Amino acid sequence: MFSDFITHTKRTHYCGDLNETHAGADVVLMGWVERRRDLGNLIFVNLRDRTGVVQVVFNPETIDAAMHERAHRIRNEFVLALAGRVVLRPADMANPSLKTGKIEVSITELDILNESSPLPFLPESETDTSESTRLTYRYLDLRRKDIQQNLMLRSTVALETRRYLQEAGFIEVETPVLTKSTPEGARDYLVPSRINPGTFYALPQSPQIFKQLLMISGFDRYFQIVKCFRDEDLRADRQPEFTQIDMEMSFVSEEDIITIIEGLMPHIFKMGLDREIETPFPRLTYGEAIDRYGLDNPDTRFSLELKDLTGIVKDSGFKVFSDTAAQGGLIKAINAGSKQTLSRKELDGLSDFVGDYGAKGLIWAKVKEGGWASSIAKFLTTEEIEAINSTMEASTGDTLLIIAGTPGVVNSSLGNLRNHLARKLDVIPGDTFSFVWITEFPMFDYSETEGRYMSTHHPFTSPAIEDLSLLTSDPGRVRARAYDLVLNGSEIGGGSIRIHRREIQSLVFDVLGLSEKESKEKFGFLLEALEYGTPPHGGIAFGFDRIIAIMTGAESIRDIIAFPKTNRASCLLTGAPSPVDDEQLKELSLKTL
Repeated sequence: MFSDFITHTKRTHYCGDLNETHAGADVVLMGWVERRRDLGNLIFVNLRDRTGVVQVVFNPETIDAAMHERAHRIRNEFVLALAGRVVLRPADMANPSLKTGKIEVSITELDILNESSPLPFLPESETDTSESTRLTYRYLDLRRKDIQQNLMLRSTVALETRRYLQEAGFIEVETPVLTKSTPEGARDYLVPSRINPGTFYALPQSPQIFKQLLMISGFDRYFQIVKCFRDEDLRADRQPEFTQIDMEMSFVSEEDIITIIEGLMPHIFKMGLDREIETPFPRLTYGEAIDRYGLDNPDTRFSLELKDLTGIVKDSGFKVFSDTAAQGGLIKAINAGSKQTLSRKELDGLSDFVGDYGAKGLIWAKVKEGGWASSIAKFLTTEEIEAINSTMEASTGDTLLIIAGTPGVVNSSLGNLRNHLARKLDVIPGDTFSFVWITEFPMFDYSETEGRYMSTHHPFTSPAIEDLSLLTSDPGRVRARAYDLVLNGSEIGGGSIRIHRREIQSLVFDVLGLSEKESKEKFGFLLEALEYGTPPHGGIAFGFDRIIAIMTGAESIRDIIAFPKTNRASCLLTGAPSPVDDEQLKELSLKTL
């Protein structure tokens, strides 16, 4: 039974909020025992709540004997209610590692609100507990200071996003979670309908169509912090259910949308981390990003840029180079510098690394006085080597890494190698946030597997006005009015100006290989809506989880989501997904194989 103390007393302060200005004040605290030191007469406890930790002391001179005896029972993770007086610690006993380290609380009242069984792991920020154990006991893992701070930052950023967008004239509108399955993109999560047997809803991969319909409805500026769902293979920065900051605007250009975002990002970084972010953000076209970095999500915190050597070596005596150039391929390279000498074993490992991206090999050359140490040096003229060194800005001691092949393979291989090398060579500056816009994406990618064009972004993206004629003559050359925002090498958001005229939308569906019947079945409601005075509009969506992960420095977005799934899309805490009984399946007109 609780004492009169807990029955009639409310908490007056959070643990982490106490400091030396509270000395002499009587306080009531509630929280968990993080540590205890029982010295017999004196019992010290570190009491923790979501704001931090404060040391409390049970002294037989200030607490009655029965209560002091009860204090001997205290163990880690017991839940306590305490009353006491804040006192200053002697200067030589202050704890500089604690925000509250200059004071302690001398306890006069104690209630043990709940005891704790021995824990599978202690909820400490530094832990070597396996992730599977942490996720199985996620409610304990969530007691860890760093995880709690991640989620509190997430809350702050969500609040400040709403505040900024509402002040910018946006209206928050919720869109359906049970919707229609449509082609393009990842697999849908399907939900069977009991009322309409044999039919299914889909969980939304994004609110794309609904936010366009809201523009047709005249809402002008919409936003939503929204759950989305994709049934795809998972990794550290993906979850089957994820959160987007989603927005759409009418009567806007790309510049209008960029201006809004270049206001939002500095706002949330200032309010969340007290960090100043400089604007405007640099911009690269898709072509420039691929040419210089190999990827359309370049990490611009470091250099190691790709250099094109094709023009220098297209007529060289090294047949791999000359044959590649003659077949329309590329020869590009990275200068790995001389900060760390790469051993033969490490270079072989880099060759294996780029093989995963389709490269048939990695050629290396170490720059020496008067030439190269390389297996291909004998096939190149002195003039060719000097021209390569000049292009690569190479100095004695540098290591050059060269790949020849088709443009796609060369850029992808070197782009990913560039990121891998930067981590290996430790050239990525810490605590830096580097934003860059990527613009002028291709409208379509041709899929050899599917034998047709696919949307680079999604099928509702507007082609560049000057490229409209190419939709029927040369779709591969059409540029999209699309833009991505990249932060530290991670695409955190993407958007586009949308198609607002039915005849253009129909043309795009034709390029994608959708018949008139398929277009009507999948998107008939949208095509019809486009006939009723649709305004020009565009928008953007941001991976909210990804932004928070970068802001916190988390290695995985699972550390910034309260109850995440594993890379097998399962919840170890609840056991989801799980079988259901035959009666439930019968109600849904379903059978399992």
